[in-house]
Amino acid sequence: MSIWNPWHGCHKISAGCANCYVYRRDESIGKDASIVAKTGDYDLPLKKNRQGQYKLTAEDGIVFACMTSDFFLEDADEWRQGCWDMIRQRQDLHFHIITKRIDRFAQCIPSDWGDGWDNVTICCTCENQDRTDYRLPIFLSLHIKHREVICEPMIGEINMEKYLAKGLIEHVSCGGESGDNARPCDLRWIQEVRRECIRCAVPFTFRQTGAVFIKDGRTYHLDRKLHISQAKKSGYSYIPNMGMADAIKYKLPDRGALFARLSRSDFRNRFHLSAKDKAYVTEKGIDTIRSHARDFVEKRLSAENPENDGKQTPMKGHPVFIAQHAAACCCRSCLEKWHNIPSGKVLTEGERSYIVDVLMDWIEREMHL
Repeated sequence: MSIWNPWHGCHKISAGCANCYVYRRDESIGKDASIVAKTGDYDLPLKKNRQGQYKLTAEDGIVFACMTSDFFLEDADEWRQGCWDMIRQRQDLHFHIITKRIDRFAQCIPSDWGDGWDNVTICCTCENQDRTDYRLPIFLSLHIKHREVICEPMIGEINMEKYLAKGLIEHVSCGGESGDNARPCDLRWIQEVRRECIRCAVPFTFRQTGAVFIKDGRTYHLDRKLHISQAKKSGYSYIPNMGMADAIKYKLPDRGALFARLSRSDFRNRFHLSAKDKAYVTEKGIDTIRSHARDFVEKRLSAENPENDGKQTPMKGHPVFIAQHAAACCCRSCLEKWHNIPSGKVLTEGERSYIVDVLMDWIEREMHL
């Protein structure tokens, strides 16, 4: 990875900018980060060493542009064309441009941009639902070859599945906020975006926890050196068909506590076996119903990313279907939320057996009502 900062300084434009690390760092050395100035590294992509070789090489990896500003900042309009010229010349490098100003993109591109350049990835940031719903429709309407979404700092719950479903976003990353005044980041927010990415087969990275991290209702205050390592340790980053979720550690819930929790859910309590359902169970026998449950779990839930996940279990038609909704075993999202079984992994034999046991427990309880 390389960093290219052709100019330095920026202006805050949204909630995600409130605790900007550039402002914090500049303030610590008596500098005003709102003053935008061209840097000595403006022409870094073209700089060469004494041997006449480029200082930036493809072996160094991705070149991240404007990490202490915004590539589409108004103050930099007079300098940007020169940057495009350098990016065009260095086709051997891949440039990532991260921006909160995607609404300025169309007026800031070079005349030969066309459908986009192969060596440029545009990364649109979205810190909350408001900015997600403002920026992503614009982002998806533009001519861009490579798109990524960055939710850092993530300061609220975000739902972006309708945007991911369009198949134009190549990667999503999420992470918390650093600094003394960091706002909390909740693991539930990370998990939800991750589940959406899995359903849409989009790679996902949990980049960092941030300084204030909420997990299972508890708030943790973490040293800066732990933000990235703890996120990596969680195992929540995801690449389709790589088996990465197998490394996630979790504990199945106590059965009694699970059913007590389910009993407090208005939605789960809507489901009961009808007289017809009970008659079907009696006619077929409990062993046959268990066999049906195993079959449904295997075919509808076991895959890393089940087809039509979230909608694959009918609301009626078989006692097991009713049990799946009542016991929150109807889709992979519910399995994660209620049973702690991570999304994005192929279910093991033990996990499938556990789910079948839960379903049969519920059915047998209903049969005795």
